[in-house]
Amino acid sequence: MQNYIWETPEEINLKIADRLKNIRKRRRISQKKLSEISGVSYGSIKRFETTGQISLLSLTRIATALDVVNELREIFSQVPYKNIQEVINENK
Repeated sequence: MQNYIWETPEEINLKIADRLKNIRKRRRISQKKLSEISGVSYGSIKRFETTGQISLLSLTRIATALDVVNELREIFSQVPYKNIQEVINENK
C-alpha cells in the first residue's frame, strides 16, 4: 500500500515556523531579542517565520534559545520499521 503525502515540504516548513513563532510570542520574545540570544541573524529569523526557509544549524540555534531543543533532538528517534527488511538492514 502506498502512502500519500498531503502536504508539500514547503507547507510542512511553514507549520514548523509557525509553531516556533507562537512559542516565541508566548514567551514574549521579539524577533530581535531571539536573534541576539540565538546568534541567528534578524533577517534569517524574519525570513523563517515568513517562508519557513532556514538552515538546519539556525533552526537548532533557535530551538536551543527557545528551550525546545529536546523536541528537535528527538526528531526521527521513534520511526517505526516499514518492513522486516529494514530491521535486517539496520544491523548491517
